[in-house]
Amino acid sequence: MASIVSASISSPASGRDAQDKPYAAIRGFWRQFFARAFDPYRPELHYMRGPGPACRAKHAVLSPAVQSMVAEIRAAKALGKARQPA
Repeated sequence: MASIVSASISSPASGRDAQDKPYAAIRGFWRQFFARAFDPYRPELHYMRGPGPACRAKHAVLSPAVQSMVAEIRAAKALGKARQPA
């Protein structure tokens, strides 16, 4: 039985790795870029930052000094609207 031995034949995997190494970083960058740029999930659009102004206004407890100022402002606005000719 005869066997053929050649030193010039290399395994296919090692040849391919040597060619891909210079482009691996570039390919990895673009793969990550496209994955992030075209990802339809955007959690910042759905993030709840806390109660809004309507909730704060509904549940706010005002000090007596602030309550009196708000009452004066509302009375002044109502008086101003009543004085304006229609």
